[in-house]
Amino acid sequence: MKKYQSCLAIVLIAAMMACHQTPDKSNESSAVTTAPSGGQENVSDSLSEKDIVKVAVSSKDHTTLVAALKQADLVTALSNAGPFTVFAPTNAAFDKLPAGTVAGLMKDDKKDDLRNVLQYHVALGVLKPESFKDGQVLGMVNGDNLTVNVKDGKISLNNSAHVINSVPTSNGIIYVIDAVLLPPNK
Repeated sequence: MKKYQSCLAIVLIAAMMACHQTPDKSNESSAVTTAPSGGQENVSDSLSEKDIVKVAVSSKDHTTLVAALKQADLVTALSNAGPFTVFAPTNAAFDKLPAGTVAGLMKDDKKDDLRNVLQYHVALGVLKPESFKDGQVLGMVNGDNLTVNVKDGKISLNNSAHVINSVPTSNGIIYVIDAVLLPPNK
């Protein structure tokens, strides 16, 4: 009887050890990937239309704007669903600002000021070119208002920045402009 009990104990121990072994997954497909850290801006998709940030990043004329968006921590916000209307100043538009303005705003202690300027370039919703009317007032994300001017079919903003082009995106529309819009002094 002791012999049978010993054999039974060995079989039970062997069975228990087999249940607790980790299966070898070396032959399994490596199709499972981990999600990228960060927000929507880190999703890579070559089939879908690009969002506002991806369009700006791919433009050689908007490197200053992209650097400012990164410094102001606004990349994730503008990569999200929106919809947004963004008035995007070109590098040449930033160059028109007084010397030292951009460098000053890019400092860590000026992040709130930079955010205020950049959010003055964003409206919620998709504003199509044909929807703009002369004298129209737009509420911007920073809480200030912007005035649209339309003359002979050409659109300008606050009688200073001219719309050069419009680019539809997956989460709104970008209007390329030739001047930086500065929020009114409070």
